[in-house]
Amino acid sequence: MNVQKGHDLQATNPHGVTLGEARDQLGLPGALAFAEVFRRGTLRAELYAPRGHDPQTPHLQDEVHVVATGNGTYLCEDQRRPFGPGDFLFVAAGQDHRFEDFSGDFAVWVIFYGPEGGEQPGSRTVLGQTHGEGA
Repeated sequence: MNVQKGHDLQATNPHGVTLGEARDQLGLPGALAFAEVFRRGTLRAELYAPRGHDPQTPHLQDEVHVVATGNGTYLCEDQRRPFGPGDFLFVAAGQDHRFEDFSGDFAVWVIFYGPEGGEQPGSRTVLGQTHGEGA
């Protein structure tokens, strides 16, 4: 499988993407603050690296964030928490969220999955503790 990267064709590995490869996609002319680097079925993976401020709005799918580099504060609905490299963050479809006060080297893997409107399991389990969801 080949992918157009700038004007050079480069062989890709169908099983993964390195942080360096994803960052290269952000550096292309006209690139946005994100680059989609993988897609299979409903699953999409992006590298997101906003600069200055995070303008994102709620998304149609559930999403997972894994911080690649940098640190700052994550706001989801009305809760803030600090984040750093390696941290795992979740946001359900349709929830307001953004990154605040982040460092200049901030980059995060974003994984979207599932149906539009998100999965509707009624609860989530975090570190062995179950939390109710929904109305």
